[in-house]
Amino acid sequence: MKKLKARWGIDSNWQLTVIFIVFAITGSTSAKFAAPITEALGMNPEMNGWIYWPVRILLIFPLYQILLVFFGWLFGEFAFFWNFEKKMLRSLGLGFLLKE
Repeated sequence: MKKLKARWGIDSNWQLTVIFIVFAITGSTSAKFAAPITEALGMNPEMNGWIYWPVRILLIFPLYQILLVFFGWLFGEFAFFWNFEKKMLRSLGLGFLLKE
């Protein structure tokens, strides 16, 4: 855990615990929200899986990014998650989305 705390610039175990909780809540929530969105688009798991699952994953990705920053803010770790988000977008070649 010391390496992870050093890499992320975290001081306490409590802060690390909060960050893990935010990651867990965000992943679960984004996956849960993707189901009604795909249903609203007229898609369901019984249809062609080669279409349904890629669309669902493409929906989850931006939803996850938004929720990650939101839950980070809600749990008092906005700065950490905003920096994490910027780093991830840049590594995916989507840094142009950031207005800096």
